[in-house]
This record gives sequence, C-alpha cells and structure tokens, in this order.
Amino acid sequence: MSLPPGLRLVENPPNPWSSTAVEYLDAEPGRYGEGGDEGAPVARLEVIEDATRSILAENDSPDLGFRFSVNPYRGCFHACAYCYARPDHERLGFGAGTDFDRKIVVKPRAPELLREAFEKPSWRGDLIVFSGDTDCYQPLEASYELTRRCLAICAEYQNPCGVITKSPLIERDLDVLSELSRVTSLRVTVSIPLWNRDKARALEPFVATPERRVRTIERLAAAGVRVGVNVAPLIPGLGDEDMPLVLRAARDAGATHAGSVMLRLPGAVATIFAERLTRALPLRAKKVLARVREGRGGKLYDARFGERQRGRGPYAEATRALFEAECRRLGLRFDDDFDPPVATFRRPSRPGSQLALFST
Repeated sequence: MSLPPGLRLVENPPNPWSSTAVEYLDAEPGRYGEGGDEGAPVARLEVIEDATRSILAENDSPDLGFRFSVNPYRGCFHACAYCYARPDHERLGFGAGTDFDRKIVVKPRAPELLREAFEKPSWRGDLIVFSGDTDCYQPLEASYELTRRCLAICAEYQNPCGVITKSPLIERDLDVLSELSRVTSLRVTVSIPLWNRDKARALEPFVATPERRVRTIERLAAAGVRVGVNVAPLIPGLGDEDMPLVLRAARDAGATHAGSVMLRLPGAVATIFAERLTRALPLRAKKVLARVREGRGGKLYDARFGERQRGRGPYAEATRALFEAECRRLGLRFDDDFDPPVATFRRPSRPGSQLALFST
C-alpha cells in the first residue's frame, strides 16, 4: 500500500517500559483506515505541552564536548530513521517509531525557565548546546519560537552557545545569532550526513535537501556566524562515500569546522533503522548493516564510552582517518582540536531589557 506524500502509518516497536503492545493488521490495498480491519491508522501530528520545572539538561558523558543542553522539544517531525533520541520517547510512555515523529512534546516555558536558571547564583556561564537530543529548529519552532527566545536570553546574559540543526528555519534568527556572535562564543553546526538526495530522503524524509542545508551554511557565514558541518551520523557503507562531497560543499559555502559521529543505534533504533533501510534502499541494506557490525564488534550497537561515538576496528579507523585527512586538505578544523568557549557570562542590571531587540 502506498500513502499520499507526507503521510505515514502508525508503526512502533514494542516499548520495553510498557506492559502492553499494539500490533495492527495489514490494511486493505489503497485504504488508509483508523485501525481494526483497515489496518494501522495514519500517524497524525499531536502536540503535548510539558509542564517541566527545569530546562537545563546535564550530562557527564566523556564522549560529549558539553555538559549542559536545552531541548525545547521532545520527539521530532523530521522522522530520521537513525535518530539516537528515539528511545527517550519510550520513557514518556510513547513509541520510538511514528510516535517519536508525530507525538511532539513541547516545553512552552523553556525561555522563562532558562532565565530562572541564569539568575541562580550557582550558574557560572557554562556552554549550552541547543539541542542535545532533538532538533531545536524542527517545524513547530516556526510558531512556538522557543529556541529563538532562549537564544535571545543567552545573548542578553552573554552565555556561550552551540546550536546543532538540520533546518533552514534557523535563517529566521540571523539577527539573534549575529548578536550572540558579537557578545559571546557561538558555534552553529548544520548536520548533513548524506549528499545524495535520494538516499537522504529515504532516511530523513521530512528534512530539507542536502543542497538546501548547504545554502543555510552560506547564509549563516555571510551573516558573520561561525558555522560548520556535521557529517553525522556517519552511516557505514552509505555516508562514507558522500563524506568528501559534503565537506567540500560546506567549505565552499563558508563552513570553518566539521564534525563526524559514527552511526548509533541504541535500543529500538536498530530495528527502526534496519527496517526503513531495507524498505527504502534494499540493494544497499545488507552492505550497510554488515559495515555497522564491522565497526561495532559484530553488533549493531556498542554503548560503551569511547566506542559509541567513533566505533572501532579497521573500518571505523579508516573512516575516521579519511574524515580528518579531508578536513586538513580543505582547511576545516575538526572537533578534536577546537578551542573551548570564552567565559563571557554576566547578569544584566535590568533583566529583559535587551529582549525587545529580538521581538517579532
């Protein structure tokens, strides 16, 4: 059965945190039912507001170059098959499949909570990354503007920031980003794991094309924002051949740095990725999964610190060496040699006075 463009059927692997599981019967050909005899219903967007009392997430992972992150949204409309954040949705009582893509949790008080965190005497102005998990510029940001407002507060307090996104929506906030670049350390990274448009559409169906993301890099660089590219996740047997093309296109657009993280498939992500890959790219699936296992000690995932980001073995080492060699050849700095952010944090004498600069 084929669906109209933009629609997907509900499909979730069993949730290990739940005592029940739902399995739908196959739908009749050409029917898009609401369950029962007509199969799985269409996965429609559902927005759930989160009344959380804190917004800063803290991690102690030695694999990450930051301690604090802000995630205004949980779940992501981009629906990337490889997203390592999918299992987090299971802890909310949802599925890691289409629930992650269409049941989006929004934190409407994120900006107010961030200001409260900055006003606490214990806050010392550490680097904050937007976001540690799901894309802070996914489509709902166009109306909620939570990321924009949080970044404006970071500019007001001159708090160092990093932003990771796949979305051209970030171009809306060039004014805020330019101000952040002026008053503190800011680094924006645009993720482009694949260069071939068809391969990208198969695994990240609701993301802008790779070429469009490169134009985002160009516009950020033209505005004076320090911007780079993330060839992440690096998908063995698929993304490695695209890596040099992505790096060159990003450098030509004005990128100054690059990063790369080996594909991570924790929990249900392994099932979701393998099934999507097999359906969308059947001629490549066997090779890709074999390469993943080769870099993960015979498994699809290795959660150990020091291994999960980079992989191991000859293939992973060769891929990393290729990445670093291409970065050096193109004059791109890579994450391993990047300077820490400068300490600039200070509390303004009149909190809120600069927010008017970024009003929409």
